[in-house]
Amino acid sequence: MSSRPFVLPGGRPAVLSSLVLGLALGLSGCAKKESAPEPVKAVRTLKVESGSVAAVQEFSGEVKARTETRLSFRVGGKLVRREVDLGDTVRPGQLIAQLDPADLKLGQEAAAAALRAAQVQAEQTGADLKRYRELHAQGFIGDAELERRETALKAAQATLDQARAQAGVQGNQAQYTRLVAEGAGVVTAVEAEPGAVVAAGTPIVRVALDGPRDVVFSVPEDRVAELRALMDRAGALQVRLWGGDGETLPATLRELAAAADASTRTFVAKADVGTAALRLGRTATVAMERPRRDGQIRLPLAAVAEQGGRSVVWVLDAQAMTVRPQPVRVSGADGNQVLVAEGLQPGQEVVGAGVHVLTPGQKVRRYVEPARAASR
Repeated sequence: MSSRPFVLPGGRPAVLSSLVLGLALGLSGCAKKESAPEPVKAVRTLKVESGSVAAVQEFSGEVKARTETRLSFRVGGKLVRREVDLGDTVRPGQLIAQLDPADLKLGQEAAAAALRAAQVQAEQTGADLKRYRELHAQGFIGDAELERRETALKAAQATLDQARAQAGVQGNQAQYTRLVAEGAGVVTAVEAEPGAVVAAGTPIVRVALDGPRDVVFSVPEDRVAELRALMDRAGALQVRLWGGDGETLPATLRELAAAADASTRTFVAKADVGTAALRLGRTATVAMERPRRDGQIRLPLAAVAEQGGRSVVWVLDAQAMTVRPQPVRVSGADGNQVLVAEGLQPGQEVVGAGVHVLTPGQKVRRYVEPARAASR
């Protein structure tokens, strides 16, 4: 039985029509889909305003004792005990540490024996000189022999003086095995442990003596001249202690280093707070009021970004509702705000947050607070 292709009306085979239909469906499936439009980003904006600024420069400092001493032995030896620990209070004359005194006691005994020998020799030489003077008076010896005996007595006397001084030195060194506190204070550091062999002058403990307290802080080079002008002016600085009730204490700049620190390149300054009641080691903020400046623009720190090594802010074009980066020159900081000296004009509208995700010419809309939007 022969098969014949099914013929559609009009004489077109059904197989050909199926191929055309499949090709049309395939082409329609390969058509490029249109991408969804980029959403318009909502940004917080603020109006640029110019005003007078009384800038305050703040430095981080630490409360320290006016006098802090590293106590050490005047002789070397083995450290056998230490009587104080970190944070202990000490009083004048209190024993701090002890060295092994055995070797120094032997040296003291040797010096004492040498002193006794020198005394005996001087006494014998003196007795000999007395006899030789009698012989000289009787004419049994000449003047030269008498002079030699007188010289021998002077040498023996000098040897006695030397032995006496050496015995005194050895006696002092035997006492130097005891390290005692020279004044009342508190131990702020321990730098040697029992059992260590230390040389003369090696620090054993550090003691902050009772008395006035200073707030010590570091100053960058560009603020040294301003700070030096406040030297010895009572209350020129304000100190605020951390961890307290926010009380501010007047302070006087007492000392400012003449050279920068080799590692930090900053200058160490000390402010006298006029009280000895502050706890050592407390962190404090030292505030220095700078001259008032007019025509300054304040912006939040989050409004400033960096592009190509320059500071920029994003300015809003209110008509096109697009943003563009505007280079600015920052003249300083005041807390969480920056002071802009150049690049902006009062009345401009800038983006106040989220500037790191913006692109030039990007479409934006002003962010509306949810509570404000609901009230409209």
